[in-house]
Amino acid sequence: MITAGNISFSGVRALVRVDFNVPMDKSFHITDDSRIRAALPTIRKILADGGSVVLMSHLGRPQKKLKEDGSLDREKFTLQHTVKRASELLGRPVLFSDDCIGEEAFQLSSSLKPGEVLLLENLRFYKEEEKGSRDFAGKLARHGTYYVNDAFGTAHRAHASTAIIAEFFPGRKCFGFLMAAELENAEKVMNNSGHPFTAILGGAKVSDKIRIIENLIGKADNILIGGGMAYTFFRAMGGHIGNSLTEDDKLDMALRLMEKARTAGCNLLLPEDSVIGDKFDHDASTRIASNREIPDGWMGLDIGPESIRAFEKVVHSSRTILWNGPMGVFEMKKFEEGTRKIAEAVVQATGNGAWSLIGGGDSAAAISKFGFEKQVSYVSTGGGALLEYFEGKTLPGVKALID
Repeated sequence: MITAGNISFSGVRALVRVDFNVPMDKSFHITDDSRIRAALPTIRKILADGGSVVLMSHLGRPQKKLKEDGSLDREKFTLQHTVKRASELLGRPVLFSDDCIGEEAFQLSSSLKPGEVLLLENLRFYKEEEKGSRDFAGKLARHGTYYVNDAFGTAHRAHASTAIIAEFFPGRKCFGFLMAAELENAEKVMNNSGHPFTAILGGAKVSDKIRIIENLIGKADNILIGGGMAYTFFRAMGGHIGNSLTEDDKLDMALRLMEKARTAGCNLLLPEDSVIGDKFDHDASTRIASNREIPDGWMGLDIGPESIRAFEKVVHSSRTILWNGPMGVFEMKKFEEGTRKIAEAVVQATGNGAWSLIGGGDSAAAISKFGFEKQVSYVSTGGGALLEYFEGKTLPGVKALID
């Protein structure tokens, strides 16, 4: 794997795909700058070598959230909102181009001096980006003499800036530090894990995790199932789950996964009890119930105390831990206990020598909420890309750099 650390960027104008798709409030103030921070090591390496940097990214889905007149909402989706924070974090001004392929943008990029940084406007203002247009990729390629992909969060997309563009840089392309770290840590979990290896999977739907569960059976010693997806398993076994989330078309699949785990000698552990609520709301009435006997009108919104104890015991004895998906609706105070307790168990196991990977998305948000980012081995920025990697899929953005 060729990374930015293997390259001297002296005199090079590096075109770097980053992930500045950051959350913002209604006033367009960035509420979490971790994705910008994650790109800093690669950018700083290029600048320290004596190169210049052209950054490109997307922000949101502007093509799917057009204004009433059918036009792009440029005020909402412009990457200009990120310039101030990126400049502060880098400690130098970041120039901005209000287009990504216009002549003015090319004039700005071609005139960059060593040590200067330019951010291009949102790539997704052009439909060609998500369509993977080779013509569009070729235009973007004019901005640099070397291509660096440091946007792992979009590596599963065969978009123009993440996969197609690499064709225009034969022998002049590499992984950024973040991308390389993500792949190394994911590879460590899937193919070089210490045992017992425990995967903790949560979230709303079992359909989102079917391929991951299938791929982990035979690799993991334990698979702990939490979140809304657990109720499909209990429904499949004939349990009464009240108004809990379920996928009736996945009942047979749930039973097949359980049988496959049994055959492989993998301990697929379901939560036996839940904190249930009479509505999906902050002020819901709550009680503890068996996941086989949830009353009508009530729904499971977090794993219960018995489940927490059973899950903690497994986590504490693990040497490798993969966590993807919360145990309940952790955004609500009444239903955060399960997710917080499992996070604490992962932290404790890590402190005792286990290696832990937090798999992006809601899991990363939960770890951040509870202040545990520095107490686990690695927190992925990947989300969907990491999920597809764990499903065993080839990521287009990765393949393009290796080919």
